[in-house]
Amino acid sequence: VGFGGSCFQKDILNLVYIAKTYGLNEVADYWEQVILMNDYQKNRFSDNIVSTLYNTVSGKKITFLGWAFKKDTNDTRESAAIKVADNLLSERAKIEVFDPKVTNERIYTDLDYLNTRSSEENRDLLKVRKDPYEASKNSHAIAVLTEWDEFKTYDWQRIYNNMLKPAFVFDGRGILDMESLKKIGFVCYKIGIGTKI
Repeated sequence: VGFGGSCFQKDILNLVYIAKTYGLNEVADYWEQVILMNDYQKNRFSDNIVSTLYNTVSGKKITFLGWAFKKDTNDTRESAAIKVADNLLSERAKIEVFDPKVTNERIYTDLDYLNTRSSEENRDLLKVRKDPYEASKNSHAIAVLTEWDEFKTYDWQRIYNNMLKPAFVFDGRGILDMESLKKIGFVCYKIGIGTKI
């Protein structure tokens, strides 16, 4: 669903600057496209959720598994989850987030920093949960946005049983076993592969 973190993007932009300084405009343009493709991928992922959920997510509950930009950290700088959430909240989706390490305060600060909605509106449309099963209860879809290992070991049958049907999974990190999820009954989208029913 795209890379995050503060260093990689900063390093690429430094490379663009250095290439332009030495008159290597084609090289600079190439690396600048990496940043643009990364942003495009985040928008593409959220657009795919909207189009798959019958071209509207207004009032629909979408569960985010993961908010950090990568597993085993509470660092959210430039996390893909922020942009995907912002896009879906702008479409009036209701989001519930579970991340093993990221705090409620950090998630709301990330959204408030964008200034696309009021702080109150962000808290009304997005809730942070301490339990993934609670976060996915009565959800229309699950979006995996961080590659936490524990997500692979969840009781996906239990999650499916408590979701609205049809139940969708959008794996933005390519970590889940799509075949076993499809056998349970999920409609699955895996980044790089597409939608499989």
